[in-house]
This record gives sequence, C-alpha cells and structure tokens, in this order.
Amino acid sequence: MRLRRFRSTPEAGNNDFWRSTIALDKRSAKSFIRINDRIRAREIRVIDENGEQIGILAPFEALRIARERGLDLVEVSPNAIPPVCRIQDYGRFLYEKEKSERAAKKKQRVITVKEVKFSVTVDEHDYQTKKNMAIRFLGDGDKVKASLRFKGRQMAHRDLGYKIINRLITDVGDAGLVEFMPRMEGTTLHAILAPGKKAEPPKKPAAPKPPAPRLVGQQPQSAQS
Repeated sequence: MRLRRFRSTPEAGNNDFWRSTIALDKRSAKSFIRINDRIRAREIRVIDENGEQIGILAPFEALRIARERGLDLVEVSPNAIPPVCRIQDYGRFLYEKEKSERAAKKKQRVITVKEVKFSVTVDEHDYQTKKNMAIRFLGDGDKVKASLRFKGRQMAHRDLGYKIINRLITDVGDAGLVEFMPRMEGTTLHAILAPGKKAEPPKKPAAPKPPAPRLVGQQPQSAQS
C-alpha cells in the first residue's frame, strides 16, 4: 500500500481564519440573530452600548457609528416597528446569552416517576417502610407510581389489592395528589401520585408599636368620660 504525502503550503495557515469565521456564522444562523451588514430593515431604532437611545437611523448610519466605536450592530428585537438594534460587542452578547440560557436550564427540574411496589401479602412493617418511601419521594418533587402485582390465584382477591393502594393514598394525605386513580393493567394494579402543594409558613403577627415618648414635665392625658 502506498501512502500519500500532502505538502504544507503557506496558504494552509489561512484555513484557521476561515474556520473561525464559519463557526461564527453557524452560531449566528443557529440563534437567528442579524448583525452588521445582515440587517435588512430600511430604518432601525438604535441603542448605544450604555443603554441610551440614539434614535431612528438607517442601518448603514448605525453601522458606521458602531464601527467607529469598535463594536457591532446587533438586531435585538426584530419584530418591533422599527426593529431595535444595539451597539455592542457581539462576542460578549453571545457569551451572556448562552450564560443566561445555561442558568435557566439549571433551574429547570426534571420530574421523575419512582415506583413503589406492594404485594397482596405485604405485612405492616413492610407497608410502613414503603409508605414512608413514597412520602419522601413526593417531598423531593418526584411522582410516585404505587403498583401491586397479583400472582396466580391472587387475581380472585383483587379487592385486597385495592384496599392496600387506597390505604396508601389516604395515608399519604396532603403530601400527594392522585393523578391516576387505582386501575388494573393486566395483572398489575397501580396508581400515580403527584407532589402535593407545600403549605406556606404562617405569617408572623406584626409587632405592636412602642408608645410615643413623653416630654419632661408633660402631664399624661386623662381619659375623657
């Protein structure tokens, strides 16, 4: 097998520039943000880097001001009439935008469904353990699927399974809300509980106002009869 050798040329170093330009273009296309020469409106409302309004200008005039300040012209509100553009550093704008999106994503909580399994022959100790587990899951903000599987001849005593699941719903109380009432699917009985509303802490009573200070020599006011 023959191996081919590629000769490096002086022009090869320019590829880094074009790669960075293409990467920037892809970021712009992904976020649908028009900047500089890509702004197509006839006139735009311009805000400078300090947040102050410059006024309504033609895009080429606003771009000239931005370039004189070494900044970019970024369309921040394309649906406004006229569109709103801001003079700012476009790279920093993208960084702040991605930073805020990451922060918002971290605040989002993914609700998972955790299963607690019972049997028709569950004893009291095992029931209490699984009930407390379900309450803990609901307190953490997760949903709970309470399931009970019937085996063989146990299908003839489905009423016992309903009693166990309904008892769980009653014992959970305000910690959970019934999203799906107990129902059969094949040989399994299950219900789904969602986290209940957390009770707001009681408001503290307002502290009584202190009496006004009495001046020296002033007689206390007598109550009118």
